[in-house]
Amino acid sequence: MGRVQDQVAIVTGGASGIGYATALKLAKEGAKIVIGDFNQHGAEQTAKEIKLNGGEAFGLFMDAAKEDSIKNLIDFTVESFGKIDILFNNVGSTDLNKDLDVVNLDLDEWDRLMDVNVKSIVIGCKYAVPHLIKSGGGSIINTASMAGFTGDSIRTAYGSSKAAVVNLTRYIAAQYGKYSIRCNAVAPGLILTPASERNLPPDILELFLKHNALSYHGKPDDIANAVLFLASNESKFITGQTLQIEGGHYISNPTMPDFNAFTSE
Repeated sequence: MGRVQDQVAIVTGGASGIGYATALKLAKEGAKIVIGDFNQHGAEQTAKEIKLNGGEAFGLFMDAAKEDSIKNLIDFTVESFGKIDILFNNVGSTDLNKDLDVVNLDLDEWDRLMDVNVKSIVIGCKYAVPHLIKSGGGSIINTASMAGFTGDSIRTAYGSSKAAVVNLTRYIAAQYGKYSIRCNAVAPGLILTPASERNLPPDILELFLKHNALSYHGKPDDIANAVLFLASNESKFITGQTLQIEGGHYISNPTMPDFNAFTSE
């Protein structure tokens, strides 16, 4: 308990999934939380749950594609709590009906994802970093994705945007480290968020599991634990890094499951 005691944390995309789990985790460890999400009701419900458990929290509407909306979230946090110590840039989006291969993808969707998945982080940091400097430093954590390290048959814009997040994280870390500001990222693999459980049939989940080194899927708490570590002083000498949290899905030769099946016959 108390690993981020009395620190002020902004969590974007905190209405559900990874953001929700992280907001609760940071609050349990003593942080005061401001949640920003397009789903305002969900953000308010997350804040309500934190307050019912004795914490301090607010839930606000935030449109990650709008600069004014992000700035409002930053300004509200400083007006409410006087400072910012932790910024968790967790908003991410894609549309699998539009984000296809390079020939067939919708270019408007490409632009939208670059705004929501990358530019929102730039804007959040643009307005939050001066407050972090005033606080004597702090921690920025960005949500990347394993899609930023691999190729796929679809999700071209999403994967490209998340690759940009990985390198943007290095730039922020390099530019503001002398102010005692650390910037790291988490890159989840398949995580059993409510959305993935709703949208992925059991056969697809089993297919992913076949290629995991570990024999189970990740949960939102697995990412939340990593964010808590990166937010706390336990990681005070770590910056510019992207922590891959993916159950060993990407570590082996991709033919290994098929080869093991072949040799066991």
